[in-house]
Amino acid sequence: MITLYSWNVNGIRAAQNKGFLDWLQQTSPDILCLQETKAHPDQLDDDLRQPEGYHTYWASSERKGYSGVALYSRNEPKSVQIGLGIADYDREGRTIVAEYDGFVLIGAYFPNGSRDHSRVPFKMAYKADFLATCNDLRAKGKRVIFCGDVNTSHQDIDLARPRQNQNTTGFLPEERAWIDEVVDQGYVDSFRDLYPEQTGAYSWWSYIGGARDRNVGWRLDYFFVSPDVRPFIHNAAIHPDVMGSDHCPVSLTLKDEIRRQKDE
Repeated sequence: MITLYSWNVNGIRAAQNKGFLDWLQQTSPDILCLQETKAHPDQLDDDLRQPEGYHTYWASSERKGYSGVALYSRNEPKSVQIGLGIADYDREGRTIVAEYDGFVLIGAYFPNGSRDHSRVPFKMAYKADFLATCNDLRAKGKRVIFCGDVNTSHQDIDLARPRQNQNTTGFLPEERAWIDEVVDQGYVDSFRDLYPEQTGAYSWWSYIGGARDRNVGWRLDYFFVSPDVRPFIHNAAIHPDVMGSDHCPVSLTLKDEIRRQKDE
């Protein structure tokens, strides 16, 4: 099996102080995508920047202490692209594209629309260009997996209080409609595909008001796969028992057979 994890760590140095490296050693994912690292590699100690047994890749924001994504991979990818190639997004360190035998993995930290909705247009532009990148890869015959903090709950089942959040970024109609489009184009929400009726399955909780203890949360973190990956899915999971951030990790387990190229 191949184990893939995605986790918005809300500051990798803060997560380190809360046991991140112990979790990494115990869980030992084959591939780990991180979001909101809030650090440049030169700000990290060696254990965090280059854990034993992993190749690491970093996309950092020009603005210090903001955004940023990383990839930890046991096997060295065939190729790695930092960013989408669009400066407005790439200066914020939002995307890493890695090609492996049998699939391309994109780890992403989607923009937050901001409480006053001022960043919603930027978020929607990123979503459009991100999906275009995924579709370009599919058009080249690649199997595509994308994961990360999409900063959007798709349906009512994906957050504890949908009625109260109709006008909150993360659950706005246009944000949700983008996920509808993703699904309409054949991409599979791996967790919801396996567990269509599971309620209370969230990956983010506000720090305010004991929300996590009461499980008043949102499912903002996903593994989406192109339809040709679906036969290789063994399981998908959310791990709310893992602490260290306001998000918890999500995972996707694939059968080894996916490593074979499509034309073999």
